[in-house]
Amino acid sequence: MLGLREIPKPRTFDFVALWYDLGGGHTLHLLHKPQPDTRSPRHFALRVPDARAARDHFRAHGVEIQETGPIPHCDRFFVSDPDGNRIELIQWIKPYDPAESGAAELDP
Repeated sequence: MLGLREIPKPRTFDFVALWYDLGGGHTLHLLHKPQPDTRSPRHFALRVPDARAARDHFRAHGVEIQETGPIPHCDRFFVSDPDGNRIELIQWIKPYDPAESGAAELDP
């Protein structure tokens, strides 16, 4: 669904695991478990070149889109994997500049 290239998991694994090459030495590991973990707002983000096209892609495959609060100079939304884990898809229109778009102070 995400268009990632699957690579072989370590031969020492005796459980179902899917590994994907994200490029630049980064990988994504998905484990097949009998029960999903508790749902959480935690998530990871994947940068996409065109958020509108990504929305269209997921909708065409029947995946629910979850819109979210704005971040200056980006377009973003969430989808959930089959276990309910949140995945953010984000297109940076302009690189994030904390001096321009950041909060006045850091959270404690």
